[in-house]
Amino acid sequence: MPGRLFLARELAELAPEWSVDELDFGSPRRNIAPGQEVLTLTADGAWMMHWGIIPVGRKNARGRSVMETIINARSENVFDKSAFEGVRRAVVPSDGWYEWAGETCKKTAWSISPNDKSLLFFAAIYDVWNGPGGIEVPQVTTVTCEPNADVREIHHRMGVLFARAQVQVWLGEYDEAAKGLMRPYPDGGLVVVEATNVDWNGR
Repeated sequence: MPGRLFLARELAELAPEWSVDELDFGSPRRNIAPGQEVLTLTADGAWMMHWGIIPVGRKNARGRSVMETIINARSENVFDKSAFEGVRRAVVPSDGWYEWAGETCKKTAWSISPNDKSLLFFAAIYDVWNGPGGIEVPQVTTVTCEPNADVREIHHRMGVLFARAQVQVWLGEYDEAAKGLMRPYPDGGLVVVEATNVDWNGR
């Protein structure tokens, strides 16, 4: 949807468009969980951002701010919800993601990645959360849509995924052009295999 991401390749191929060599990204990561920092590419450059947004415009029935963190936003209404007012578009590069399917307490972890081993770019939105004491936290959430045929058997949602050529359209100024990209990845483009040898408690 995605539940967790992995990005294990060298990031030199993202240069010179984004100066990722300047970021403290550490070693390849095979288990990136919500709440951790994730590499995020924007029209202004590359940043490490907190995966999960506290929506700046979200209010409850009493008009009080809602502090619940959102890690995925639905493509069907992401441009219309007041909770996401003022956010900007970004992409999160990834080699793939994990989903879990099956009975409760007996779920199987599945690894999903492109069959041509290309880099995936997850559609995302981001902003900066201003916390107590002047804290500023760049935060990002991925955008989801209906699943394609590859993913449908294991999950009812999937991330909106772009090929490299579509990234600049998503990051551009035109909302209508960006909306046109929010659709399932082409059928047959993904490989789904059982995830093995993953340290779910680490990286």
